Amino acid sequence: MSGFVYIVGAGPGDPKLLTIRGLECIQQADVILYDRLVNVELLTHAKAHAELVYCGKEPGKHGMIQDEIHRVLVEQASLGKQVLRLKGGDPFVFGRGAEEAAVLRQAGIPFEIVPGISAGIAAPAYAGIPVTHRDHAASFAIVPGHGRAEKGKDFLNWAALAQIDTVSFYMSVGNIEHITKSLIQNGKSETTPVAVIEWGTTENQRTITGTLATIAMEIKQHHISNPSMIIVGDVVSVREQISWFEEKECKKC
Repeated sequence: MSGFVYIVGAGPGDPKLLTIRGLECIQQADVILYDRLVNVELLTHAKAHAELVYCGKEPGKHGMIQDEIHRVLVEQASLGKQVLRLKGGDPFVFGRGAEEAAVLRQAGIPFEIVPGISAGIAAPAYAGIPVTHRDHAASFAIVPGHGRAEKGKDFLNWAALAQIDTVSFYMSVGNIEHITKSLIQNGKSETTPVAVIEWGTTENQRTITGTLATIAMEIKQHHISNPSMIIVGDVVSVREQISWFEEKECKKC
């Protein structure tokens, strides 16, 4: 008898941002396959004898390759188990959740998709930056920031991105010079505000700001690394008025 697979978004880092449905899935799962950016505190809600399988991916260091993840999902569900695929953020926002769902459908395994809060909106919100704003931004895009022209992997439409009011770049600190150069070359002003949010929504959150002309230098000076969100747009200026989370954390010190 076939089991069931839940493909669940764990949210951006703060464990309290997990959805109620996501919590229910964690509590009833027999097997949990979880990613690197999932807050491990969430795993404390698992059943006592649930099997926990780490399948996180880091540059040059993958816990499990994607094909292996597919195999384990199908294999465990085929044994009649309740299987949870737990992903950071939202499973359909750069999470490869759709690929996993397609594999399950092909194997005849029933599944459910549980959305999660994506870091592309949550990290800026915790930094006091709205991705849309009546006075600053009517359009918003979320894009991966790792494509590089010199590696033949730059598939982004920079001319289009330069026209969008707010752009959130995921996991792109190491590619910041290419991002800023591409936006400026396609018409974005060098003075456009930029924020970089490291470990957004967690107690380790740090935010730095600058412009397209200066942010690469700021990242180096402050030793910012991934996981980080880069937010480009005039909305970054709103942070001066409504920054709240890091101020709250400072008061705890």
